[in-house]
Amino acid sequence: MDMTVNGKSVSVDAAPDTPLLWVLRDTLGMTGTKFGCGKALCGACTVHLNGEPVRSCSTPVSAAAGAKVTTIEGLSAGGSLHAVQKAWIQEQVPQCGYCQSGQIMSAVALLSKAKDPTDAQIDDAMSGNICRCGTYQQIRAAIHRAAKMMA
Repeated sequence: MDMTVNGKSVSVDAAPDTPLLWVLRDTLGMTGTKFGCGKALCGACTVHLNGEPVRSCSTPVSAAAGAKVTTIEGLSAGGSLHAVQKAWIQEQVPQCGYCQSGQIMSAVALLSKAKDPTDAQIDDAMSGNICRCGTYQQIRAAIHRAAKMMA
């Protein structure tokens, strides 16, 4: 199966129903994408498929055939952090950090559509991402900060 991952063409040999998460982590070594629940409920495994956030634990690799996949590793192009990653650091969002790659990927997807999102838009876009440490206020603040940085 051929796909583009973080701007690079790759070919993987995997059963079509293999979750994209395991192909990214085990075959391609993209370990920034995390396994959380395996049921698409927590958002830790969020990646972009053709620019849209998807839960890679429940997305079969066959859905990525011929597609563009972006993982957390693909956000910092050229060694420079994405505005959302910078805002995450400035707002001191991470506690344990486990959910953060999925949170960031969902936030980046939101900001690609809503340049200055309201709190309600942020809450809606981020509702599928669970943070067991409860950093939701910091996440919202970081998204607002990133929106300003990207304006």
